[in-house]
Amino acid sequence: MASSAAHARGYTGLMLTTVQAGPYTVRGVSVGGLYTSLLVRELDALFDIGVAPRSFASADDLFLSHGHADHIGALTSLLGMRGLMKRGPLRVFMPAPTVEPVLDALAAMSKLQRHDLTIEPVGMSAGDVRRVRNDLWVRAFPTFHPVPSLGYQLFRRIDKLREELRGLPGSEIAKRRKAGEDVCDTIERDEVAYATDTLIRVIDDTPSILRSRVLIMECSFLDHHKSLEASRAGCHIHLDELLERAADFDNEHLVLMHFSQIYRPQQVREILADRLPADLAARVVPFVPTQRHWPG
Repeated sequence: MASSAAHARGYTGLMLTTVQAGPYTVRGVSVGGLYTSLLVRELDALFDIGVAPRSFASADDLFLSHGHADHIGALTSLLGMRGLMKRGPLRVFMPAPTVEPVLDALAAMSKLQRHDLTIEPVGMSAGDVRRVRNDLWVRAFPTFHPVPSLGYQLFRRIDKLREELRGLPGSEIAKRRKAGEDVCDTIERDEVAYATDTLIRVIDDTPSILRSRVLIMECSFLDHHKSLEASRAGCHIHLDELLERAADFDNEHLVLMHFSQIYRPQQVREILADRLPADLAARVVPFVPTQRHWPG
């Protein structure tokens, strides 16, 4: 039997990656084709559930991009953990055509488990806007994959005093409000957008994601090891395509993830450092683990 030290050196279990993108902490796992599960704790938002870390079970909102196993395969595990924690039904935002198959699958798994794997499904279509809670909203946008798929843009609606009223005494503003005058304008502040398993045309169809404070976006392939044509055939984004559009990204932070396992984590960092223009490189946050190998 190998020593415990040797075992520790060789073990690459499901260690979670954590990165900081401005005010938001992105934690989880993402390896193209294997599993993607990301948690933005400050928004209590899960994006996809290809694996189900125990710490994710306390989040109450899940945003599913599509129904491929590497993005949804651990949903029953997550629901099982939530049952042990006595939490209520998980609210799951997902493409509308995915709702019925997901509910059918959960009904079958409930029979096997002899435990009710209930969710609160929220079917979404591109352009739909739903309130998440308080001042936080979500807008679904189209992504481009062989199965029904969506991206999600989380934003806040904030009331700001109308410009022409600024500088007036508080009593005057209160008087106008009491008289029924609308003294505020509602503005939207785009916080986090999530786009994965898609063609690059996603940023042409929904350019507003380029202005989200943080954009979490797949970049599955990085160089000649996968041709641009092959990447597009699989409906994934290649770094070559991002480089062509580098000047378009106005995000404070761009979290790149869903890298193919044909690259080691350190190679991802090295390729990005070598190929990204300085302005974009300063804002890119590679979602890769610190250890030598991908988790699992």
